[in-house]
Amino acid sequence: MKPVISKGRIFRFQLYVAGEGPNSLQAITNLNRLCKAHLPGRNTVEIVDVFRHPDRALKDGIFMTPTLVKLGPLPLRRIVGSLSDTQAVLQAIGLESAP
Repeated sequence: MKPVISKGRIFRFQLYVAGEGPNSLQAITNLNRLCKAHLPGRNTVEIVDVFRHPDRALKDGIFMTPTLVKLGPLPLRRIVGSLSDTQAVLQAIGLESAP
C-alpha cells in the first residue's frame, strides 16, 4: 500500500560516493533508475565525491560511502549502500509502506 504523496512534491537527494569505485557507480545507477521509475520530473540529485570534498563529508557527518541522504520532503533519511534493494530504498524514502 502506497502512502498518499502529492504529485507536486520534489524529492531532494544528496548521494555521497567515493570516486568511481564499483559500489559508488552502482549506487548512482540505482538511484537514477529509481528516480526515473518512481519520481520522474520530481527529483533533484546532487552527487558529492568524498575524495574531492572530504571536508564536506565530515561536516555533513558522512563516514561511509555510498550514502544517500534524502533532504526533502521531511523527514530527513540516510541510506548506506549501493541502493540495490529497491523496495527497501522506496520504503526508507517514504514511497512504499512496510508490508
